[in-house]
Amino acid sequence: MPLIPEEPQIHEKAQGPRATPASGRTAPTPRPVPGPRPAAPPRPGRPGPTRPAPPAQRASRDASASAAPQPGSSGPAAAAAAPATPQFQLIPASPEGALDAAEEAVDLLLDSGRTPGDVLVITTGEPHPWAAHELSFGESAYWAQHDAGDDVFYADAALAARAASRPVVVVAVNGGPEAAAATALSAAHSRAGALLIVCGDPQRINSVLGAGV
Repeated sequence: MPLIPEEPQIHEKAQGPRATPASGRTAPTPRPVPGPRPAAPPRPGRPGPTRPAPPAQRASRDASASAAPQPGSSGPAAAAAAPATPQFQLIPASPEGALDAAEEAVDLLLDSGRTPGDVLVITTGEPHPWAAHELSFGESAYWAQHDAGDDVFYADAALAARAASRPVVVVAVNGGPEAAAATALSAAHSRAGALLIVCGDPQRINSVLGAGV
């Protein structure tokens, strides 16, 4: 009769964990479910991870610039935009050639796209032939041409104060006393919206402008 080999006995240490604890031992405490880990403490000599601080509320650069008071402005009146200073252009010319230089400037303006009603020409000496011709029919007809605003308007220094503002003003310093030049330049500066062109002797013009015109 064949002998049945004995089953090898498994040593107690090699067996798996027992369902019941051995006498005198307590059952191991169940491990908690891992949750979110806290930030690691800083290591010696190295800063640990820090939580970024919430960004500080800052006004936009445009908003802060608009809110900041501008130099030289104060009160509600400063909120209104100051009138723009017209661009200044000097064309050197002698008193005898100032009117011709002004005519050439007007031609260039019209060729560049300016409409005739945009231009006002002021003379300091002899009036422009067009102005002299229109005034021969009386001041009413002359100023009617001005009010129509559809053509280049010519006025001397004495009449320039009545002229309305236009985008471009051309001054021909074609003689006359210093007072006439000062009056013409002052009227031209206050009536030029975008461009002021002065034709004449630069030394005389600078002298008049330096006098506070």
